[in-house]
Amino acid sequence: MRRIFILALFFALSAGWAWAKGPTRIIEGTVSKVSDGDTVQVQDALGTRVKVRLYGIDAPETEKRNRKTGRVSKPGQPYGEEAFQALKGKIGGQRVTVEVRDIDRYRRAVSVVRLGRRDINQEMVREGVAWAYRQYLERPYASNYIQTEEEARRQRRGLWRQENPQPPWEFRRMQKKDGIR
Repeated sequence: MRRIFILALFFALSAGWAWAKGPTRIIEGTVSKVSDGDTVQVQDALGTRVKVRLYGIDAPETEKRNRKTGRVSKPGQPYGEEAFQALKGKIGGQRVTVEVRDIDRYRRAVSVVRLGRRDINQEMVREGVAWAYRQYLERPYASNYIQTEEEARRQRRGLWRQENPQPPWEFRRMQKKDGIR
């Protein structure tokens, strides 16, 4: 019985260590839709569509409209549209590699998206159209993304031209508080 427990513990720790070291799955496919500055849909060669949330970044919220009425159902943030356009311009319709790190509560594959050798997540932060999402960052990305954000702030790129930009997580919290979901 003790041997089984030790083996189970070994495998559990090994699996956790492997996850921390790298992706749980690699998906190669084409970006079929860009939803906003940190969410895309990727379709693989078999036609399977996967909703992907870019790991370690948080982009300003885009305005959401009711499909039937065309009215604004959720307001957006400054630079939300710019973040959407930046991501769409980088990878819309492109063949990418998706390094899945986790699945979030909305069943999105939380992933590092690569176009060739380029880390698209980090590029969004570098251009000042997304924050390094410190709450969820882990090694080896944490120091790179945070350092990249600090550089974008110093050089006043993108949203860092604003006096005091509101982080998306604060914006969402205020929307929820005000009854806007």
